[in-house]
Amino acid sequence: MKNPFRNKTRSALSIIGIAIGIATIVALGLITAGMEDSVQTTFNEGGAEITITNATNVGGSSGLLSMSLIDELKNMTNVSDAVGQLSVSESNQSFVQSRSPVLGTTVYGLNASKLNLIGIKNVNGTTYKEGSFEAIIGSRYADLNNLTVGSNLSFLGHNFKIVGIYETGSMMTDNGVYVSLKTLQNISNTEAVSSILVKTSEGVNDTLVSKNIKEKFGNLTTLTSEEMSSMFNDVIAILDAASFSISGLAIIVGAIGVINTMVMTVYERTKEIGVLKSIGWKSRKILTMILGETLVLTTLSGIIGSVFGILIAEVGVRLMGTDGFSLVYTPKTFIIAFGITIIVGIIGGVYPAYKASKLAPTEALRYE
Repeated sequence: MKNPFRNKTRSALSIIGIAIGIATIVALGLITAGMEDSVQTTFNEGGAEITITNATNVGGSSGLLSMSLIDELKNMTNVSDAVGQLSVSESNQSFVQSRSPVLGTTVYGLNASKLNLIGIKNVNGTTYKEGSFEAIIGSRYADLNNLTVGSNLSFLGHNFKIVGIYETGSMMTDNGVYVSLKTLQNISNTEAVSSILVKTSEGVNDTLVSKNIKEKFGNLTTLTSEEMSSMFNDVIAILDAASFSISGLAIIVGAIGVINTMVMTVYERTKEIGVLKSIGWKSRKILTMILGETLVLTTLSGIIGSVFGILIAEVGVRLMGTDGFSLVYTPKTFIIAFGITIIVGIIGGVYPAYKASKLAPTEALRYE
């Protein structure tokens, strides 16, 4: 345990080199696991399977959809329900009761009876009444803005009373603000909606229903839950690939650093190793000693790297303001991290250990 730290500076540099790679792997692992968990939660809510928007200009006035389209969709085969949703963003600063600024607040208008279509099933408090200036907010949005039931939220010059706080487990949904559709349409001077959420019949192929909708209404864009899940999985795959590449780089860089450290260690302890061999230590015992010292060095690197990886991920999430996102701690992330440290230890220690075990006692004793 003491031998690897005889030269503290050299050992510290080796530990830092390995720990940087491990910290990056752990941070990416926590973020990726968080994304996967959020995606799974979002698509296991039992909400709407298809989201419909206007293909012409999503987000602009010409991108809105007529309310009459909702009834037409409800009458289609394999469609069990459809509801309109209006989203309005306030580009300037809005202020909540605590007077803290929130940039780019987006409020969603939806009939209270249809909240289950976006996964909102349980509300701490009550849901808003249609036509009222009441709102419910996600738990993440509430934490970010220090809001509770009974607080007021100002939006587009109108005050909304928060009557409930919900939590779905989805980072996107839990960062939202929902009000009466009729109220939001009135204050934004429109009778249309931004999107329509479609619930398909049980056991139906959502892709086929989506295709039928596009064929019947040519100017619509549809996005199924499977397609959205695939998009998120592509992003996660990119992060996994990045993590894999960093893992490989960490092994190479770490192994080179460990080899350098341990070769110098063996070089400086040539006479000591000769004494050990002359009093009966076998080559295998010398090899085991050097490998053990290497593993002590790399294991410590893994521990330090894991701690800093957690700190980097936690601080990074907060600094970037992604309060609708939670890191997920899984054994897999840390098993990979420590697996890499062991690999680095073995690769980096084999040559120095072999070199030490092959030293001739008489030559080593004469070495100065």
